[in-house]
Amino acid sequence: MDTLTRTRDTPVDPRTPTLDALAGPASPTLDGALAALLQATAEHLGAHWAVKSLQTGRYLCTSRGLGAQLGLALTDWADHSDADIFDPLTAGLLRAADQTAQAQPGALASDHRLDVQGQRQDWQVLRLVCGTDAERVIASLWQDLGAQRRRDTQLRVALEQLEQHQKANEALRKELADQGLRDAQTGLYSRAHFEDQLKREVDLSTREHREFALVYMQLDPFQEVVRRAGEPGVQRILDAMGRLLRGNTRAMDASCRFDERRFGVLLSGVGLATAHSRMEGLRRQCATQIVVLDGQDMGFSVSIGIASFPHTAHTEGEIQGACEAALSQAVARGGNTIAMASIRFDPN
Repeated sequence: MDTLTRTRDTPVDPRTPTLDALAGPASPTLDGALAALLQATAEHLGAHWAVKSLQTGRYLCTSRGLGAQLGLALTDWADHSDADIFDPLTAGLLRAADQTAQAQPGALASDHRLDVQGQRQDWQVLRLVCGTDAERVIASLWQDLGAQRRRDTQLRVALEQLEQHQKANEALRKELADQGLRDAQTGLYSRAHFEDQLKREVDLSTREHREFALVYMQLDPFQEVVRRAGEPGVQRILDAMGRLLRGNTRAMDASCRFDERRFGVLLSGVGLATAHSRMEGLRRQCATQIVVLDGQDMGFSVSIGIASFPHTAHTEGEIQGACEAALSQAVARGGNTIAMASIRFDPN
């Protein structure tokens, strides 16, 4: 007998053995619907199923992959009994559970610890006896408890790490706020300190004839889900923006929060092309960053303007003006984009 394998969107081959073929002709539409529901439920749970004849003790059909999931050499169970598939001890335990299920008025859930090829596996098997006097079957749903327990453990570890990360961030914010150099919310430099850094960078680059880049960026208009979330949603996005800026700048660079929606980055020793490449990477990260509040994904994007010294400006005021104009161009293009200031050509 062929193994029954189909997705919920695939029509059932009338030659394929299904539960409606085993349960009698009373309501083939209903029985077919129940068979499809069994298949869909198993797929949704990441589980496997099997149908066994109570008269012969042999499997009539199973979902594809059950044997492989158990690590067994025999993957097609059709026309095989538990004694053919498992060791005598395991076969005896499964047979005892089948007998218990027959005495139950409804479904019976049993936990089984199997030892397959030296590896211990934990499964929960849900059994339900159905059919007619002429052909009684036991349908079973197999779910790997080990996989679920591993996922639970991974989730618990991830939540613990997240909690530790949040505590560390909060401690860092308080420490930096006390120093008066950084914004308490994002961990970025304050505007006053950033402007001092810019002055020093202009003086140093002028004396040593080297280049640097100035970047202004602005959060694009928030999505409706962020506006509905209000201040907590905005704070969550500011947290993410601070992490991304700190992670994408070097020790010699400086990143700043100007206000609720605007930020600045000073890239020391970097020209226009390199600055564009680095900021394009940051723009992509912002657009794909997952920010979640109360189960809601609050995506965001930024508009970025870039200017460089001395290619687009020769003084502090000029580079700020050029960078501001480039940012305005990016915003005018609809956001989530980068604009660069025009390179100046001196006649001399």
